[in-house]
Amino acid sequence: MFSGASTEAPAAGSKSANSQKRRAFRSVQEAREKLSYKSAGKPEFDYELLMMFVKNELSAAITTPLLAVVVAVGAMFWSSPRELLLWLGCVFVTKGILVGICRQFSKQPRDEVNVPAWQAKITAAEFLYGVTWATVAFVSPVTEDVAGYTFIFAALLVVVSMRMLFASTVMPIVYAGTLPMTGAIVIRFALLDDPFYWALAAMAAAVHLYFIWLMSGFNSTVTSMLEFRAEKDALIGELEQSKAISDEARLRAEEANLAKSRFLATMSHELRTPLNAILGFSEIMRDEAFGPHANPTYKEYAGDIHESGQHLLTLIDEILDISRIEAGRYELHETPVSIAEIADECHRLMRVRAENKGLKIVQDFEDNLPQAWADERALRQICLNLLSNAIKFTPPKGTVTLKVAQTENGGLSMSVKDTGPGIPDDEIPRVLRSFGQGSLAHQTAEGGTGLGLPITKGLIELHHGKFELKSKLRYGTEVTVSLPPSRIMQTLPRVAEPGEPVPEETPKTEPRKRAS
Repeated sequence: MFSGASTEAPAAGSKSANSQKRRAFRSVQEAREKLSYKSAGKPEFDYELLMMFVKNELSAAITTPLLAVVVAVGAMFWSSPRELLLWLGCVFVTKGILVGICRQFSKQPRDEVNVPAWQAKITAAEFLYGVTWATVAFVSPVTEDVAGYTFIFAALLVVVSMRMLFASTVMPIVYAGTLPMTGAIVIRFALLDDPFYWALAAMAAAVHLYFIWLMSGFNSTVTSMLEFRAEKDALIGELEQSKAISDEARLRAEEANLAKSRFLATMSHELRTPLNAILGFSEIMRDEAFGPHANPTYKEYAGDIHESGQHLLTLIDEILDISRIEAGRYELHETPVSIAEIADECHRLMRVRAENKGLKIVQDFEDNLPQAWADERALRQICLNLLSNAIKFTPPKGTVTLKVAQTENGGLSMSVKDTGPGIPDDEIPRVLRSFGQGSLAHQTAEGGTGLGLPITKGLIELHHGKFELKSKLRYGTEVTVSLPPSRIMQTLPRVAEPGEPVPEETPKTEPRKRAS
């Protein structure tokens, strides 16, 4: 029956969903691997931290050599130019080695990088660069001038602070690049026979320790930032994975809904054809159109067959209605309608059934109600469903009240209140679901499909109206449906002729009540 359905589009959608699901799973797995190393040194973050240093170094590839040129030019006033030029050349060479290694590292694919090996290479290059900078402290002075030593002291401390900032993400590189310079200051000044230089040496050591403490805190902050980013990536990955699962479930639901729609359409056609024949022939047999039966029991059986067929036809119609409502395919044919007239017509249709059960239906309609822009068939079905439920669940000698009135906000409401057994609060969500019935009502009432209230709720919501169910055990149930003011058709007042007095407002009339 469904062999003609196309499967290419669902297959393509399934492949896309599976691919997206695999990507999301890999993303979640990578993020969780990062978070799993929060203790024991966080090796998964080593690449990120080393890449930060490399980017800092490459972005400032010219800044430090320019500083070396400034230091060399300034030191020429107190030291030998030849030694300074040799020192400057060594700084350029070691800086070039460091930058070259950093560029090689930045070009390597992440999956192929051996982080410990590259970190060792960069640390060695940084140590060589730091040693080269440290040698400026041992350049032979031309004159023993305090200003010269102070200049070298200040220059090396500036370079130490810069190298610590650049390498703060990788502490071994911090130590390798700055300890030689601080050590050179301490050794050089300690060799001078002057307490002033000893004080400078002590200051250099203290400043270095203070910088190390600052950089350790900064390194912890950067590592925590990477952890938070990994957690964010894990959360995003899990959201993507959930979205992929949701998309796959939605695709399957759409396929199932399409199959359901086709099945219901086919079922409607296949069942209605023989069912009409059953109803027609059973009605002929029940009414004895071609003569009386030899056995009166046959007439009773024909009536049972006809009644069962009617019940089955009603069930098919209700299933198709709820299916169209849930699929959003129920089309409203809107016209100006009078809710009071529809309710009165439904009351006449259900009156015999209520009287046979010993019930009284009370009508409570306001006068001069405006018309509404709505689907007449849908409103009639709503009213019949509510009255049918009330009559079904109300015991003999009970009362059913059918009320139509205008709401406070200018809309129209229709309510049906009964004196039946009521519905427990925890069972109200169940009775509003398709094929749902309350336990107490199921024990005391006639059989039903459990589709009346869901269909009523769906139809009134298609009109952008409200559905409200109030119930209390052993006191009864009241269901109210209301249309919004936007669907109410107000009659425009007649324009008064020139000189004609404005007519006074007619007082509102009391609601009329009628019992049957």
